Amino acid sequence: MQVFERILSIILPVFLTIALGYGYARLRGDAVKSDMGAVNRISMDVLCPLLVFSALAAKEFDLAHNSMLILAGVLIALGSGLIAWPVCKLLGYDPRSFVPPMMYNNCGNMGLPLAALAFGPAGLSSAVALFMACNVVYFTVGIKIIESGRARQGSSLKFLVSPMMLSMMLGMVFAVFHIALPAPLMQAMKMLGDACIPLMLFSLGVRMTDVTLKSWHIGLMGAIVCPLSGLAVAWLLDGLLMLPPAQRGQMYLFASLPPAVFCFMVAEQYKQEPDKVASIVLLGNFLALAFVPLGLWLGLR
Repeated sequence: MQVFERILSIILPVFLTIALGYGYARLRGDAVKSDMGAVNRISMDVLCPLLVFSALAAKEFDLAHNSMLILAGVLIALGSGLIAWPVCKLLGYDPRSFVPPMMYNNCGNMGLPLAALAFGPAGLSSAVALFMACNVVYFTVGIKIIESGRARQGSSLKFLVSPMMLSMMLGMVFAVFHIALPAPLMQAMKMLGDACIPLMLFSLGVRMTDVTLKSWHIGLMGAIVCPLSGLAVAWLLDGLLMLPPAQRGQMYLFASLPPAVFCFMVAEQYKQEPDKVASIVLLGNFLALAFVPLGLWLGLR
């Protein structure tokens, strides 16, 4: 009973914040979306990179200690894609639309706040490590899948110059060489970084008003395949990697997350059936109400 009470105390604040963003956007109309555009740019260019950097550069983050968890994140992302590929072929879906969202779960907007609530400050740094692993897989393998068969293909290394990846790489340097920043500067960056967590959730709710259920069949299938494939890979890794209890819980939480909203934005950019990807994202985040508690239960047992 205590486990279920803990799970409820973790997920309810997250989904209530998302619901508030959705309700506010419905109430205020399209003006909110344009207003949130500026907020999202600040979050993606400043606040989220500061969150990532401060978590990696913190004294609590130990790269060697998190190395197996990072490996687990990479294998879950790749394994989910491998499981999804025959499923989409069997059902006649375009792999460029279906497979990448299965590999890139909502470890940013939803995963970081959930990890902070479930495992505290130490858990946030481990969640950032998983976030980094998932980003590397998606922006290399995932983008290559989306670009396959296209006449003009961009460089899959462009993501390396984004503020998020630069903050990850810089944070890794600080973590490896144990470089310490002045305490007031570190505290200021941490305060700004922490601000992006509720903003990301509120923004996720606002963005949910953009997606539709026109392609509900592929949406429902993606909403089920993404967490189940992740949990299946996590279950296999559980017996192989022998992670400590806290990291084991992080792994299962990460594996149970739904497809990321960012997948819809990328599909729109590449004109890769954005309506279908939107349905996958929308239904996936809705069904997270069932799969995230399952992941937390498996990880917190």
